[in-house]
Amino acid sequence: MNPLTSCRAIAGALVLIAVALAHAADTYHVVHAYPHDQRAFTQGLVYVDGHLYESTGIEGQSSLREEDLETGRILRMQMVPDKYFAEGLTDWKNTLIQLTWQSHIAFVYDLDTFHLRRTFSYTGEGWGLTHDAKSLILSDGTATLRFFDPETFKEVRRITVKDSGKPVTQLNELEYIHGEIYANIWHSDRIARISPATGRVLGWIDLKGLMPRDQLSNDEAVLNGIAYDAAHDRLFVTGKLWPKVFEIAVIPGKAKLVPVRHNR
Repeated sequence: MNPLTSCRAIAGALVLIAVALAHAADTYHVVHAYPHDQRAFTQGLVYVDGHLYESTGIEGQSSLREEDLETGRILRMQMVPDKYFAEGLTDWKNTLIQLTWQSHIAFVYDLDTFHLRRTFSYTGEGWGLTHDAKSLILSDGTATLRFFDPETFKEVRRITVKDSGKPVTQLNELEYIHGEIYANIWHSDRIARISPATGRVLGWIDLKGLMPRDQLSNDEAVLNGIAYDAAHDRLFVTGKLWPKVFEIAVIPGKAKLVPVRHNR
């Protein structure tokens, strides 16, 4: 074999064994399970100063609630007018902001009294809502996340969420954690971790098996609810019509070797 042929053979062998590191989805460990109203069609969940707040949906059943985490007891509940289907929920300063699905209106409540302070309008559907240090962040079921000024409620920018260059749709309930946007993907058991600067998916949390299907009432009883206790670094998740709220610890996915193809 001449030297040129030998080099080509070695290069071909290297192509066959070339690998790269890739990270599997993060998994979870259940720290604690708390009772939850199984009639609640959970659309938004937030944890503020030791209190759990929830937005529930369905026309005629939509509500804003304060709940005792340990017992699941409803401490306060404000019903939303029957014509509205309530959606995502977040806090901002001393208020709670609640979206509606297709009515293009959001309600701004006093955090302490649930008194309605004002409303604001937006285009498109409202699904999930969270905030960073300066903006409200809204999902609408598409791959787009929109950022709004919390004082004027004017849109200031938007990002398209992509994983490996492909748009990720069905973005639903949101939470802002450690500088990342966590998003439920509707009708899935996964949470996407998203860069708020670029929209790139930074990783996935796989919650498969968290709530056994035989303990759920119907096909719409899906994962949908993320709340974060910043003071104690606790992560809570639940779902529509779920009988429990789970405190979970995220277990980082292990790196694995995957083949890499190179053009010769």
